[in-house]
Amino acid sequence: MSAEDVLVGRSVGDLIAEFPYVENYFAAIRLEVLDPSRSVVEILNEHPEEYFHDYGTSRADLAADIVDFVEQVRSQTEDRLGAITSVTVLPGRDKAGRPEACGLTVRPGEVTCIVGPTGAGKSRLLEDIECLAQTDTPSGRRVLINGAEPTDEQRYDLGHRLVAQLTQNMNFVIDLPAGEFIALHAESREVASPERVAVEVIAGANSLAGEPIDPATPVTQLSGGQSRALMIADTALLSASPIVLIDEIENAGIDRRRALDLLVGRDKIVLMSTHDPILALLGDRRVVIEGGGVRSVLATTEAERANLAFLTAVDEQLRDLRDRIRRGERVESDLAEEFTECWKTRASRSGDGPLR
Repeated sequence: MSAEDVLVGRSVGDLIAEFPYVENYFAAIRLEVLDPSRSVVEILNEHPEEYFHDYGTSRADLAADIVDFVEQVRSQTEDRLGAITSVTVLPGRDKAGRPEACGLTVRPGEVTCIVGPTGAGKSRLLEDIECLAQTDTPSGRRVLINGAEPTDEQRYDLGHRLVAQLTQNMNFVIDLPAGEFIALHAESREVASPERVAVEVIAGANSLAGEPIDPATPVTQLSGGQSRALMIADTALLSASPIVLIDEIENAGIDRRRALDLLVGRDKIVLMSTHDPILALLGDRRVVIEGGGVRSVLATTEAERANLAFLTAVDEQLRDLRDRIRRGERVESDLAEEFTECWKTRASRSGDGPLR
């Protein structure tokens, strides 16, 4: 595909339809697309010079970067890691040695939530997938890739890891500025223009984190939320691993929905353990863990999707309340009335009803 075809020859909507990752790229650099029927050049010409100055680039350089990005996406589709069509977990046994009730199969672009009480075995399931277990873990589970046993290269080759895992504690062993840290990762993957990619990743992280990340800040000085946001953006925009495992993203202090959109938009297989009802209902299904074993796998229903809209409204109200407390404001108004009016207004606009 020529540069002229990317920039002028087709609409942004057509470009995104063929390469969905482009939409996340635009979101990461906050390139606003109000009319997807327009070309990339037309979109860039609508943005003021201040926009390009903020990203340390020019209109022409950003156009070239977009062409490079599309070319990278096209080449990645031929990578063997991008050929993952399914991951299947065959049943093992629970902590008492009883057979699990069922297994599960997940595919690219899907979000699977793992739920259950603390200590039930959620992390064990994530760890089994992370190591592509072959009855060699305490659970006795087997993990299949595209319906077949994984090769030794898929299990042990550190240079082509199928699985990226984001844990609750992000500990960095190198004390580099965040921008240099991401650029070093990009360089290790032989990505063109590592510095440009680092800017994109940090912009993506800043779309998730409540507190912006300065590229000059050492990664060891980032807050927990900033660290998790940086690693999610890095995983979505730079990592080649097609399978992403997340342990309790709700504790990270980031925009949870946007984080999932960023990962799923890159056609990743996402599995995450969570206690958060909003995240649980955002997923395509939830795996219920009890006593160390899978008890059931529940597909999210339309009724649950309707309740998700209500829960999201509640969550937004609580977030606004937290912001008021942080600003030192008093909370003496009738919150019950405030919340009720907000939910009624939202429901009348969206057609969402109350919890059933």
